[in-house]
Amino acid sequence: MKLHELRPAKGAVKKVKRIGRGEASGHGGTSTKGTKGAQARTGYKRKMAHEGGQMPIQRRLPKRGFKNINRIEYKVLNLGQIDQLVEKYDLKEISLENLYVNGLIGQFDRIKILGNGDLKAKMTFKVNAISEKAKTAIEAAGGSVEIIK
Repeated sequence: MKLHELRPAKGAVKKVKRIGRGEASGHGGTSTKGTKGAQARTGYKRKMAHEGGQMPIQRRLPKRGFKNINRIEYKVLNLGQIDQLVEKYDLKEISLENLYVNGLIGQFDRIKILGNGDLKAKMTFKVNAISEKAKTAIEAAGGSVEIIK
């Protein structure tokens, strides 16, 4: 094999489609854009959700509900989950800092503890919200609860 015999693999190099260069190019006349109309013109951009004159789906369907701008979103932890987290991550207390460092919550997430399951370990909780059932279960196990605002 010599340097002048080198060729790219078959199908690796494609010819550039040169449009708007006359009839001899094979793409002449309308330059592969069909016939007249907005789509053949330069600068054409289809409107989002346009359905060719049919009523768009976002206008056919009724409006439903609303989004409350004052809603406070919580990441929820049940007491049953907390025992698993204590074993897995060797936590001494449940606080926003500990959960963030271990990658369990985001930096600005709020935590709410719910009372589903049993708590075996004596733990300190520093969270944003807690249910009454969870609070009594934690205090019965010898733990303490601090609400962070």
